[in-house]
Amino acid sequence: MSHDSSRRGARPDSAPTGHAGPAGEPSLADGPLHRSATVCEYFGEAYERVEAFAELLADQGVLRGLIGPREVPRLWERHILNSAAVVPFLSSPSPMPRVSGTSARDSGVIVDIGSGAGLPGMVIAAMLPDRRIVLVEPMERRTTWLAEASERCGIENVTVVRGRAEEVSDVVEADVITARAVASIDKLVKWSAPLLAPGGQMVLLKGRSAPDELERAKYVLRRYGLTGTVHAAPTIASVEPTTVVRLSRIS
Repeated sequence: MSHDSSRRGARPDSAPTGHAGPAGEPSLADGPLHRSATVCEYFGEAYERVEAFAELLADQGVLRGLIGPREVPRLWERHILNSAAVVPFLSSPSPMPRVSGTSARDSGVIVDIGSGAGLPGMVIAAMLPDRRIVLVEPMERRTTWLAEASERCGIENVTVVRGRAEEVSDVVEADVITARAVASIDKLVKWSAPLLAPGGQMVLLKGRSAPDELERAKYVLRRYGLTGTVHAAPTIASVEPTTVVRLSRIS
């Protein structure tokens, strides 16, 4: 069983298409999307951290095999904003999670499974500096990238853990689990549900087929005591909303 994908963190199937120009590229008739007042206002105080990460990913992502060359011109529309769409769904729960090796038990830990290029984990961390974000990634070269990126971009609330989700349950416990372009819902639940603290939830970025995928996962959800809902997740008006699937413990 493998979680690896050369497209992880930048998979077109799981990201919105937005508004395209010639040859399918985003329309930037009003100037670069990420420099627009709308985007700056959307990210607020987090904008500088998000921009620093996006620029580093645009500069090094293709060379390091994190994203394909076609993704660079549409990085903000297709990947940064798509990742940011999950943030409003990451309400801080009450249980006290733990990460092995930390000096304190912080409430509201978010664990991003299969972080890859850092989408959505690094974007979440940049937007929620008061939350602890754990990035779980099995590939060494990607964990190296994540550690370097967090340091260079001043995103200090990140812990990187190398391993597959099913291998780290003894060192990671999560209040919220996120994932983007990693696997189908049924597989994600099998791999990741053991990491959830009591009362924890999974918040997954998915594509338009999310309702069908959720239906196919119903027996796995029942086995792990989870129930799922599908939500539209908008960001800015010019970018198509993405889809978020929230999995919660059955009370």
